[in-house]
Order: sequence, then structure tokens, then C-alpha cells
Amino acid sequence: MRHRYFIGLAIVLVALLGGTTAVYAYDSSRDDAVAEGVTVGGVDVGGMRAAEAGAVLERDMARPLRRPIRVKMKGRTFRLSARRARLRTDVDAAVAEAVKRSRGGNLVSRTARDLTGGDVTADLDPRVTYSRRAVARLVRQVKGAMDRPAVEPAVSPSASGLGFTKGRRGREISGRKLREEVAGALVRPSDRTVRPRVKVTRTKTTRADLRRRYPAYITIDRSGFKLRLYRNLKLADSYKIAVGQVGLETPAGLYSIQDMGVDPAWHVPKRKWAGDLAGKTIPGGRADNPLKARWMGIYDGAGIHGTDETSSLGTNASHGCVRMSIPEVKELYDRVSVGAPVYIG
Repeated sequence: MRHRYFIGLAIVLVALLGGTTAVYAYDSSRDDAVAEGVTVGGVDVGGMRAAEAGAVLERDMARPLRRPIRVKMKGRTFRLSARRARLRTDVDAAVAEAVKRSRGGNLVSRTARDLTGGDVTADLDPRVTYSRRAVARLVRQVKGAMDRPAVEPAVSPSASGLGFTKGRRGREISGRKLREEVAGALVRPSDRTVRPRVKVTRTKTTRADLRRRYPAYITIDRSGFKLRLYRNLKLADSYKIAVGQVGLETPAGLYSIQDMGVDPAWHVPKRKWAGDLAGKTIPGGRADNPLKARWMGIYDGAGIHGTDETSSLGTNASHGCVRMSIPEVKELYDRVSVGAPVYIG
């Protein structure tokens, strides 16, 4: 009986030893095999040997990754070549990582997985490197060309009156988001095109805001001898005026009312045309003071005032000021205030 026991035990040990040897031999024969279910950068290399996996990754990953990245927006295309991006793909390292992941576990579990059709679910890093500076330069290029600030609506004065410049919506691309999208496309062989999302920025000013901003606005047409008053940007009245004579022209440009006064004193400029009055001050209300009734100073001694020389209205007659009839200058004076814009064209 003892003899038969030892023979049986020997047979079991030989069978186990043979099985273990077979398992070891099978596992060793697959030391460069990639398990089913393994992908690299989305490319399926499961069930392949290392050499075959390397060839597939070169064809389906490395080669497509050499195509340029395209950022498309509003009919424009911006490109980033693999060369400028300094893009490098380490296929050998990717294959080695795929084999290493496939060899996880122990000899028995690997063999059982292979023989039963099991897999390793893993999408591995494609081992791609690139220049972050190149990506940042592309993002700056796209933003510089495509970003635009919102343009607020504005009043557009001219000699003929007031107009409006329409506002325009702005647009802005998120630099952070675009960097992420470009970086993702650089390592993704299947899609080399990025279409960034655009944030629309709206204007903050409405036509009603402009009307409230300008309760009074004056435009002066020198060639037409016309002063127009706008109230809340709507034409309220127009007046016949006189403006500066040749050599003493009323200054063109956009100004505002700097100061105002009733029966103002005349501080005579030290100019040749002033003669003996140059540098003197003539009190308001006197017959020899040409600034009649009201004064609205504009710029460098020029202003709007009344005159009793109504025959000069409609001509180039003043020394740079804007003349109005006395009743009309009083009316205008009561309808404006310091700071009101004055456009002279």
C-alpha cells in the first residue's frame, strides 16, 4: 500500500511540475505581447506583438500627428505645424508601456486572462511632447486677429448737425480654453481641427443713455452761419449767427462751454486789431463793450455772445467769437449750462 501511495504522489507531482512548466513556457512566449483592450492615444494595439504594435502606432498615430493643427474661426484658418510645435512622438516608449501594462498581475492570472479571452482596459499616454511656447504663440495670434472690443454707440457731430455712430458687439476667445483645445488636438491623431467658442460682449450704452448724457448739445456751421441747439440729442432750435473773419476764424473742433456770464466784462486781447483798447477791461453793459447781454466761453478767448450789430449776422465779421442777436442769445443761455458740448465745423 505504501508503495502504491508514493507512486500516486509521484505521478501528481510530475503532472503539477509539467503543468507549471507549460504555464511558464506559455507566459514567457508572450513577453512582448500586448493584451486585448489596450489602446495608445485611442489607437487599438490589443492582441499585437510589440513590433506589430509599433508599426501600427507609427502608421495610425505618429504619422497623423505630423499633420498641422488648424484653428478655424469666422472663415479664417490659423495653422500650427508639427515642426513649429516641436512635436515628438516616442513610439518605442509607448509600445514598451503597453507591454508593461499587459504584463501586470502574476503568471497564473496573465495566463488565465489570455486563455479565457479576458482583456486589460487601458488607453495609454501616446508619449507626445510639444512646445508650450509654440501653443501660446498660436493662441496670441488667434486672439490678436479675432478678438475685438465692443464699440459703444456714440454721438457723431458735424457742421450739419448731430448723427449717431452705431455700436458694435465685441467678441472674445478664452485664451486658457483655446490653449487646452490646441494641446488636446496636438496629441489626438483623429482630429487636427479646433473650432474655438466665442464669447460675445454686448455694448453697455443705449440711445436713451446718450440722450440723458447730453441734455444740451450745440453745433455750429461756420459756412452756413447756423447754430443748432439739440436737447437730449433732438433738434430744438437753430439760430443765425456771425463767425470769425478771414485771419481771425472761429476755431474748428469739439469744445464745451467753459464759463458763462450775464453782461460780461470784455477783457480785450493784446492783439494788433484791438488798437488802443488792447489789454484793457471794458465793464459789461457799456456801449463800447461788444459782448452784449450774455457770454458762453468756449476756447482761448472765443465764445458765444450777443451783438447789437444784427446786420453782421450771416457773415464772417467777428474776431473769432460767435455772434447772435440779443433776444436769441438770452434764450440760448437759459437752455444750456457749463460743460455742454460745442462742435464747430
